Amino acid sequence: MHVLENPRSPRVRAVAKLTKRSARHETGLFLLEGPQAVREALTYRPEAIVEFFATPTAIERHGELRELAATAGVEVEYTTEAVLDAMADTVTPQGVVAVARQFPVSIREIFGASPRLIAVCEEVRDPGNLGTIIRAADAAGADAVVLTGRTVDPYNPKVVRATTGSLFHLPIALTTDLAEALELARGAGLRVIAADVKGDDLLEARDQGILAEPTAWLGGVRQGGVRIG
Repeated sequence: MHVLENPRSPRVRAVAKLTKRSARHETGLFLLEGPQAVREALTYRPEAIVEFFATPTAIERHGELRELAATAGVEVEYTTEAVLDAMADTVTPQGVVAVARQFPVSIREIFGASPRLIAVCEEVRDPGNLGTIIRAADAAGADAVVLTGRTVDPYNPKVVRATTGSLFHLPIALTTDLAEALELARGAGLRVIAADVKGDDLLEARDQGILAEPTAWLGGVRQGGVRIG
């Protein structure tokens, strides 16, 4: 069994660079860490996996990953603990790391598919918050997530970890233009709803059946408040 042993090799460094946005933008790749993220990727988007690294101990502990990889035609490449640590963004990567291709979807494709529930994130800068939103959207049965403005990169390692696999369950589109996203949402027949302390009572909207309509939920922070009109 061949084992990668040099944590300073060019190959290991290339993986480690994916913690940086510039490297992700240049290569179109991103980093996955831990058995949960890799399991979800192998299950829902196996075609996106480019490389799969694991220590022998980790693959023994998570034998289902080896089976999923074999089914997907993905080779498991074994490494030492030192190599895994050098690749990973976390202090404790759990012995499993993978490299995957990014899979953004166009905003027009999302709204052209007759969605009933979309989460729109405007200027969400915190990786943990964005990951939580994506996870919540997935749990709520959303058809997609749309990121606008200067929202954090969805392929940031901290975002990927915070989604706990939901990143692979639903399409995500990126656009800098919130106005375009809202125009396309309305054109697709969605009601745009944003949370605002000066707005109407959400419970009243639920009682009126408004929340049962096709909806685009807008969340995030914008200087001067949220403007959806």
